[in-house]
Amino acid sequence: MLNDQAYQLRQLSESLAGRGRPFTRVVTVASGKGGVGKSNFTLNFALSLMELGQKVVVIDLDIGMANLDILMGTAPRHHLFDMVRLRKNIWEVLEKGPRGLEYLAGGSGFQQLCKLEEEERDYFFRELEKLQGYADIVLIDTGAGMTLESQRCHLSADDIILLTTPEPTSMADAYSVVKILHNQKETISFHLLINRVGHYREGMEAAGKFKMAVQSFLNRDIKIFGAIPDDSAVTRSVLKQVPFYTANPRSPASLMMKKLAVRFSDGTAVNHEKGGMKGFISSLTKMLRS
Repeated sequence: MLNDQAYQLRQLSESLAGRGRPFTRVVTVASGKGGVGKSNFTLNFALSLMELGQKVVVIDLDIGMANLDILMGTAPRHHLFDMVRLRKNIWEVLEKGPRGLEYLAGGSGFQQLCKLEEEERDYFFRELEKLQGYADIVLIDTGAGMTLESQRCHLSADDIILLTTPEPTSMADAYSVVKILHNQKETISFHLLINRVGHYREGMEAAGKFKMAVQSFLNRDIKIFGAIPDDSAVTRSVLKQVPFYTANPRSPASLMMKKLAVRFSDGTAVNHEKGGMKGFISSLTKMLRS
């Protein structure tokens, strides 16, 4: 009991200290299909951002496949929807992972949100909104593909990191993600990332072709974020249930993760007119009520 109280006081103290942050950037991680390494990327990218001094909170909304805790080898005490079912506040359900990474475990996923009563949903969103100003970046690991729930998340976020592999089927599915979301919101911001490439040049060539296709057929631009090498250290870390970024910091994938974190952090200070955690919640609320 005393430990729980001390933990809550610590979270409240950090939250008050974080109010000086002008903007909390909400970033969803998307993929057109499963099996491209989305959750593993989210975990290790969060750790690399933290190493740069960024305050990061990860939310696991991978519907039916919530597995961030498995990748970390942790057993969360609470899951996201304990906030509603047990009337917990967000500081009580916020879990700690490697190197102090804070995350909200997914449990049964975001799909449950649509089944909540309005009062329960409002409570859930009020608690989630407390992350505004607490974190620099909120990373949301969504389900693969374009379910209605994942679409709503992506459309409400400030940025989307779109993860794919060089395989034609994976690239085609990723293109479908861009097309579906672009048709609903033209101002959406994509960051294209190619995973498991044999050589960096291969990944950048694939990204370049993807970018040209999006420009030609959708008449919109997409940012090329980078390419992550196919690295045996990643597979070994998954089997050991430890993040590859901490287990093998000098591996090719980890070194690329460092570069991606630096590249992405350059834009965290941008003060968007709309958005952040409050904008994310506001947008989701409107969609769920429509």
